[in-house]
Amino acid sequence: MRLLLVRHGQTPTNVDYLLDTAVPGPGLTALGEAQAAALPEALTGEDIEALYVSTLLRTQLTAAPLAAARGLDVIVRDGIREIAAGDLEMLPGDTDQGELYMRTAFSWAAGDTGLRMPGGESGAEFLARYDAVIEEAARSGAGTVAMVSHGAAIRSWTAARADNVDIAFAAAHRLDNTGVVVLEGSPTDGFKALSWAGASVAPAGEGGPTGEALDAAG
Repeated sequence: MRLLLVRHGQTPTNVDYLLDTAVPGPGLTALGEAQAAALPEALTGEDIEALYVSTLLRTQLTAAPLAAARGLDVIVRDGIREIAAGDLEMLPGDTDQGELYMRTAFSWAAGDTGLRMPGGESGAEFLARYDAVIEEAARSGAGTVAMVSHGAAIRSWTAARADNVDIAFAAAHRLDNTGVVVLEGSPTDGFKALSWAGASVAPAGEGGPTGEALDAAG
């Protein structure tokens, strides 16, 4: 399966750099709407057979132009929503408490899945729900699947599940709005990242879950 993990378009709380993870969440800014409108052309070379979104409004609005252009039904799944911020909800992402959010998410990718987000879910719970949607898509038989999801969720899941993406790489490479991570593989055989926001993937080497450039959730 070819898997396209797409971050949603820009939201007002992205502009304000806030940890905004609750359902249903905000809509898109004018720039976010333009980013969504550009997705069909950006993905013109991809033969997408299935399109998934999360339960947050911003992913559904982002996917709408792509669904219309390709004649695809949109499949809504809670499992690919953003990592719940819990007690950190609506805190600025560039504060010490806000940065704890991404450090926790990358600790999960490092294997500390019993660690719990303050007032929120554990790594095991997050990975189980995200994995379940990936597995559903793989069972569908679709050759190429697009999932419009969220920045922290995509980075953490990819670092945990892609054989060639280490934590240092995921921590140092933020994913801008409507940025795409392209992977290939299956839940049984594992995944390899083919590209990250258009760039090739080269593991950054050993490093702990405290890399720089820890952008806010969304």
